[in-house]
Amino acid sequence: MPAGALDAPGPAGETVRRLGSAGETASERWPPVVVLNSGNAYDAVACLFGVRNSFGFAPLADHRGLPEDVSDEVRAAFTAYGGPEDTHGTTWITWAELIDADWDETDGSGRRSRRAVAGDTTHWGPVWEVVRILGGLHGPKNVRLVVRFG
Repeated sequence: MPAGALDAPGPAGETVRRLGSAGETASERWPPVVVLNSGNAYDAVACLFGVRNSFGFAPLADHRGLPEDVSDEVRAAFTAYGGPEDTHGTTWITWAELIDADWDETDGSGRRSRRAVAGDTTHWGPVWEVVRILGGLHGPKNVRLVVRFG
């Protein structure tokens, strides 16, 4: 199961809102990805992030690491898991990239589409709904999903 955070760097690196920012109450924080997505489908994380990709998907955001401008809170949370050497991958993707993705692209067998394994009707649906709303508020390029796999 991925562990992750929603992150929204604003123009010129200003913070729009980040999960767990200092001074926020629990009700002001964006929910962690694990609360929104309780699934553990390897085909979904393969097509999205290239993790354990024995399915032959062309991943959307393969092993990018943490964004350079990620918040201190998100960086600390990822470091607490042991850092890069203790993960199967760390990466991120913007809502703009997800909007532009070919959701009908299939895996190497041609039987499973990205939409079928990680679309709105899968366990990723709640994540996409929150990201869609945040993208509407802050702009699609200013909202990103940052994930690690351990």
